[in-house]
Amino acid sequence: MSSGIDVLVLGGAGVDTIVYVPALPLPYADSHMVPAIEARAGQTGDFVALGAHALGLRTHHLDLLGADHHGDLVRALHRDRGVPLTEVPQPAGTKRAVNLVGPDGRRLSLYDSTRGHEDDRLPPETVRALAAVSRHVHVSITQPCAHALPVLRETGATVSTDLHNWDGTQPYQEQFAYAADVVFLSTAELADPERTMRRIAERGRAEVVVATAGADGAYQLLGGELTHIPPVTPSAPVVDSNGAGDAFAAGYLFGRLTGEPPERCGLFGAIAGAYACTVPATRADVIGREELLRTATP
Repeated sequence: MSSGIDVLVLGGAGVDTIVYVPALPLPYADSHMVPAIEARAGQTGDFVALGAHALGLRTHHLDLLGADHHGDLVRALHRDRGVPLTEVPQPAGTKRAVNLVGPDGRRLSLYDSTRGHEDDRLPPETVRALAAVSRHVHVSITQPCAHALPVLRETGATVSTDLHNWDGTQPYQEQFAYAADVVFLSTAELADPERTMRRIAERGRAEVVVATAGADGAYQLLGGELTHIPPVTPSAPVVDSNGAGDAFAAGYLFGRLTGEPPERCGLFGAIAGAYACTVPATRADVIGREELLRTATP
């Protein structure tokens, strides 16, 4: 087992097939000519792990992987980037998705729901051992990570999660929202973001709730006070929003784990998220510590 882990990431390992489409929604036609169709390793947990590692945090990733070509892509990504990976065999195969990316960088993801079973589990003893030597655990909402939440509570580890585009009503995400100390989510599907954020804080254990709002920046609820995190202008043209939320989470956690105040954590998240929007979805590229700190310096 690894020792001295800053961020343990649970779940969210997989492979995306990227398709750049002429528009979203995609107009119906028998066929479309597209620039390229490429598969690359990197889903939500992968990107948080890569982001945290690139910022200098000692990072470890735990998830189920198949004995297949797509699993090999995930293993190679972690090996090449130097991110330790503990894998649990997944007979159903490695998680996969198809991402349709429009000209403005917006994304539509299609997830293969067959890459898992209801009885899948991350071994409790493995979760417990890794969490015991970790400063913090980031839990992806991919199945079967919900089953690890009671084990994490036993270890006393601080926990974060990202609810992504939760609509505020689906019960599946609630179990993550109410079990985490730091909750990230998007405002994209929320009718009343502030109300949802306050409900998370009131019903769960969250010390801070952060809702990202794309080009409008983000909102942070801490100690009952809602504040705005200003957007950061990307240093290059925006080509893809894929991984922006994961990058934001990695940047925010970097600030939190290095003792920065909340507004500085939000700035770090915004910088990392803006950088991610300049990276084509076919590349698993994340901002490094030196560039983030340089950008954050007035």
